[in-house]
Amino acid sequence: MGPVLAGILQLLALIGALALAYVPLGDYMAKVYSSDKHLRVEKWIYKGIGANPNTEMRWPAYLRGVLAFSAVSVLFLYLLQRLQGSLPGSLGFSSIDPDQAFNTAASFVSNTNWQSYYGEQAMGHVVQTGGLAVQNFLSASVGIAVAVALVRGFARSRTGELGNFWSDLVRGTVRILLPIAVIAAIVLVACGAIQNFSGIHEVGQFTGGSQQWNGGAVASQEAIKELGTNGGGYFNANSAHPFENPNAFSDLFEIFLLLLIPFALTRTFGRMVGSLKQGYAILATMVTIWIGFTALMMWTEFAHHGPAFDVAGGAMEGKETRFGVGASSIFAVATTLTSTGAVNSFHSSFTGLGGGITMLGMQLGEIAPGGTGSGLYGMLIMAIIAVFIAGLMVGRTPEYLGKKIGTREIKFAACYILITPALVLVFTAAAMALPTPGNSMTNSGAHGFSEILYAYTSASNNNGSAFAGLNADTQWFNSTLGLAMLLGRFLPMVFVLALAGSLAEQKPVPATAGTLRTEKPLFTGLLVGAILVITGLTYFPALALGPLAEGLAS
Repeated sequence: MGPVLAGILQLLALIGALALAYVPLGDYMAKVYSSDKHLRVEKWIYKGIGANPNTEMRWPAYLRGVLAFSAVSVLFLYLLQRLQGSLPGSLGFSSIDPDQAFNTAASFVSNTNWQSYYGEQAMGHVVQTGGLAVQNFLSASVGIAVAVALVRGFARSRTGELGNFWSDLVRGTVRILLPIAVIAAIVLVACGAIQNFSGIHEVGQFTGGSQQWNGGAVASQEAIKELGTNGGGYFNANSAHPFENPNAFSDLFEIFLLLLIPFALTRTFGRMVGSLKQGYAILATMVTIWIGFTALMMWTEFAHHGPAFDVAGGAMEGKETRFGVGASSIFAVATTLTSTGAVNSFHSSFTGLGGGITMLGMQLGEIAPGGTGSGLYGMLIMAIIAVFIAGLMVGRTPEYLGKKIGTREIKFAACYILITPALVLVFTAAAMALPTPGNSMTNSGAHGFSEILYAYTSASNNNGSAFAGLNADTQWFNSTLGLAMLLGRFLPMVFVLALAGSLAEQKPVPATAGTLRTEKPLFTGLLVGAILVITGLTYFPALALGPLAEGLAS
């Protein structure tokens, strides 16, 4: 079997598995967030945190819950790292420096999971399991909660109430993420991923010395890392490491996990707004972009440019021979079109155009299918923009799901889509203009520029993957990337929840002959076009200086 055919068959198997899980998981999540009953363990949690899960919240109260919980999480994780040297199970590692501790705390709480450190050489069992793995669950649950609040804004009328943040947070963690992660961890252990709390082992004798490895609760962290679209690896090599990703089946299973909830949430959306066709339209938009990017990536990486490429069957530099070009291309697109950031190959070693595809996937806003929750609310924001554009074309007040998109709503949507590009471009420009940050680049020219552009694109979009080659463990990058992660995560949520509150207060508008049918393929095409045009106009000049220049020169 040739490598191209193998890659296509893996993609088809992945699509089949996602299709089988789509309806049951999507319906289950809709039931979870629509139920008025609480599990016994949930009641214990509410009592412990002093929350009343039955109290409805308007958008300012819901936002305060999100921000307060996340601020406490950042502080807790920061202190845990700063105290690591005094904690049991630290494996002899010292406490983390202040700038790196801030960067890591901001990273994991914002669902970014950017890592400027070597996991196996810096973090002990307590920080890895009690800090980082816990935030993998909680940050993902926060994202789903905000998405559900926006869906309620569309589904409800004549009220500003969006549900209860604490109830949504706990249910997402207890009823959705934990059960699936437990099953996924068992599957990964069966595949060969390690799961222990052993210390550091000296492995073998080599010329010039030996190699050291430490164990850890890797399979359980790997499961939620992918399921919650987090991405931070237990080891520096991330999902290219055999302890995290042992074989071809585990690789495909991990891709399945990172796409599972974002795609299924479109079914949840359709179920909660009372129109499954609306959910299918959003799903079709996501799938069109995802398959298009995957096909383009596989084409660029399989294209042969000389004898070395012919022998290897594609661009194998930086890729695991266990997975090959096809699986590496599928993983790279999936991880950058979601907010996962896990890698089974190194994006800096992709072809010039291939590296540009990974960057563009993040710059779209990670909405195809995006992160857990963030992908859905990002796509719904773009749907509002597309409806507004269609309204301008025909001179009609735009409507979406029975709600008028007026001046207030479009301002919230516009602010949402402007925040992330502003962070990416301003921070990249500052890093290139100042003398010190440039010293962290391994490469010069277009590829060196791509390293910095990728870093701020990854941080601001809460992805977490790295282009490699950039030494990001400096005070400048730890501080600015940490700030970009926090602003890129929580500022958009302000406008999402404000928009949700505004929509929930409206009374429904009856559909007429002039209403745009947003469940039809025509709207899907309009939405795809709007996403690509808006992203292209925003980022094309920066991309032209980096990956496009490198790709066209090769």
